[in-house]
Amino acid sequence: MNLIDELGELALSTRLMRLSESMRRDVTRIYKENGIAFESKWFPVLYVLSKRSSMNVVALAQEIGYSHPSIIALVGEMEQKKLIKSVVSKDDKRKRLLQLTPKAQTMLQKLEPLWAIMRQVARQVYNNGSSLLKAVEDTEAAVAKESYYGRYEKLEKKLNRK
Repeated sequence: MNLIDELGELALSTRLMRLSESMRRDVTRIYKENGIAFESKWFPVLYVLSKRSSMNVVALAQEIGYSHPSIIALVGEMEQKKLIKSVVSKDDKRKRLLQLTPKAQTMLQKLEPLWAIMRQVARQVYNNGSSLLKAVEDTEAAVAKESYYGRYEKLEKKLNRK
């Protein structure tokens, strides 16, 4: 066990990032070995646009739960790879809507069978005696109710009053 592991809750976000990076690396390797030039970090954007057909950046950021700048960066990368195109909204000419390109649609047909297998692997990894997914959902709900920062402030004030 290393020092980060010994820190428990204090280093949880570090450990989750480490786990996420490991999983992303493996998933990107799976794509590469299957001849698909696709980065795992693009998955949420591709998946959401495959189900919603077109969305503006703000709606996409809200749907995924990423910050606006993060979405802009991902979309920029995907536009460079010709996976996403930007079109002017028919309803409001000032708005830009994002859509998958035909190249992305073709890629999706190759990705979906891989995702089916990955879903099964994820169930094995995430439900190995406890449910990581349930724990994440519970944590997200707790943070939505009151932010980490809000809880910190409250506890700091309480401790400093004594």
